[in-house]
Amino acid sequence: MSLEASELILNEDQSIYHLNLHPEDISETIILVGDPARVARVSACFDSLEIQKSKREFVTHTGWYKGKRLSVVSTGIGTDTVDIVLNELDALVNIDFQKKRVKKTLTRLNLIRLGTSGSIQPDIAIGSIVLSELAIGFDGLLQFYDSGSVQMADVQFAFMEYSGWSVLKAVPYVVQATPELSKKLDSEEVIKGFTATNPGFYGPQGRSLRLGLEDPELNKKLTSFRYKGKRITNMEMETAGIFGLAALLGHAAASVNCILANRPNRTFSSNPSQDVDRLIRYTLDKLTS
Repeated sequence: MSLEASELILNEDQSIYHLNLHPEDISETIILVGDPARVARVSACFDSLEIQKSKREFVTHTGWYKGKRLSVVSTGIGTDTVDIVLNELDALVNIDFQKKRVKKTLTRLNLIRLGTSGSIQPDIAIGSIVLSELAIGFDGLLQFYDSGSVQMADVQFAFMEYSGWSVLKAVPYVVQATPELSKKLDSEEVIKGFTATNPGFYGPQGRSLRLGLEDPELNKKLTSFRYKGKRITNMEMETAGIFGLAALLGHAAASVNCILANRPNRTFSSNPSQDVDRLIRYTLDKLTS
């Protein structure tokens, strides 16, 4: 059955609607960054660049690094735009735009989130690189999909009970990275992590400027929660959505974040640009080693 025009939306030039890309514009290995400006910081390391396209907050560069074709795509901040990016990247490789049908043979993408994050454990130092093994999403995105098969219900229900989770909030979901892709990014330089993905930067991450919080103790609960030896290490705004949608769509996903803030110690990086550049080089070299 063909997909309706209201479901698979294409631009006049037959590029996918939001990303403004054609299938040939992307590699099968894609680095995902939140900040559109970070795309150029990553591609500046490439040996050559063949594609530069943008629309709204979505910027894409595709080129070559050490003999490997790579793409860098900005998602914008949050899982609402991650939903757009993951679905449209999948459509680029797995839907025939002419016939408006899903292809019989599917392509598996390698999706690597490269971002910045705040530690919620006092011992995880600023400048550290966290490689996420698990992620817990507080944004509710995955609950709009038939996603029970990829959710780790035992962990999420244990967290809800431990934290006294309000029924007025979205039900958290716990998902895991793809082990074989994460292994490529592993080394003695990284810390294995369990990442919290929040639906906002202020209240959802326990920051209060002028507004009161529903649960002022939530960050302390995140820090102290343990499940079978696992502890939540850091918080950001995209990883869980990427892990969950990638798993549902049949793609591989991993996430590496440099720690710019330590929330319990109330400290922030003195040189965040240097920390990000180190993460970029680390990721590119591990993907091509």
